[in-house]
Amino acid sequence: MDKKSVIIRDINRLDSISGSKYLMIDFSTLKFIEEILSSKRRKALPLVGAPGAWLTKTPLVAAYRNGDRQFECIEALDKEFGLEAVFTFMDLSLEAEAFGAEVLFTDNEAPKVLNSIVVDEAGIAALEVPESGTGRTAETLKCARLCANHFRNTPVFAGMIGPISLAGRIADMTEMLAMTAAEPGAAHALLAKSAAFLYEYIKALKATGVNGVIIAEPAAGLLSPEACAEFSMDYIRRIIEPVQDDSFMVILHNCGRTEKQVEQLLSAGADALHVGNAVDITSILGQVPATMPVMGNIDPVAVMKTRDAETVGQATTELLEATRGYANFVLSSGCDIPFGVPAENIKAFFESCSKYNTAVDR
Repeated sequence: MDKKSVIIRDINRLDSISGSKYLMIDFSTLKFIEEILSSKRRKALPLVGAPGAWLTKTPLVAAYRNGDRQFECIEALDKEFGLEAVFTFMDLSLEAEAFGAEVLFTDNEAPKVLNSIVVDEAGIAALEVPESGTGRTAETLKCARLCANHFRNTPVFAGMIGPISLAGRIADMTEMLAMTAAEPGAAHALLAKSAAFLYEYIKALKATGVNGVIIAEPAAGLLSPEACAEFSMDYIRRIIEPVQDDSFMVILHNCGRTEKQVEQLLSAGADALHVGNAVDITSILGQVPATMPVMGNIDPVAVMKTRDAETVGQATTELLEATRGYANFVLSSGCDIPFGVPAENIKAFFESCSKYNTAVDR
């Protein structure tokens, strides 16, 4: 049996054979964006991964620790809701764990970093940069590879953390933010190591065959616009420039109060922005070039998790109506949809978008 035949035979569990080029969709960032801009219909692209653990009856801890289980969760979500794009699990602990941070796993929440591993400049100097694939990053790479090989007609975007958000988990977020003001040299030294790891990690993600990444950089929303540029966006630009091309799209996510940081966010050079529910998304859309997609921003907890399906549907419809005048708007959740969100609420989100699209088609 030749190599291509083996790849096709093992499509649902390909994790060791190099050959994803035979299976990738003909993805183009420019075409994907043009699809968004040229249609009055809205794409519904929520950040959904963890709720798949409920569908597959997978313990959440097992899902976050195992790439095969993550893939099964995402596959179940696609079968249930018909995803227009696939996002792998959003896990903002695994990169810090690769550096040596201790992580807490629970049965109903995403993993959380428990402890800082550097407290001063000497600790930063001694900190070793791990290889991509260290710890659970190997499992997320496996999930990305499985998704890229399985979803042949659906864009796949892998999740990863941003440089200052990672640094804040290595050194404690409060300390990291203080460091940017009081000890900028130390802050840059830690960010250089954070960015070095993330650069190798994004290269490894691209090699899996995914069509792009979504970089979660929530800590940047805690900085002044000037500090946001210096301690976050400049590093993101250096991380993404060598890998970004028409076959590999970069989405930048920030769930903070970003209304006064839009210029800085744009300077990173991402292909699209994804914003959280802390902002009125029309205030962001009004500052972004009309050719750049802006994704968001239904509240994943206060709306998606704690309210009923009718309320979710109403909130989704209201957001679609509020953004009707912006061709570059993409419907999404404000952040990753957590475990425990009822399936009927996710269904209501998609159904509201479908009803909106039916109406604009008339």
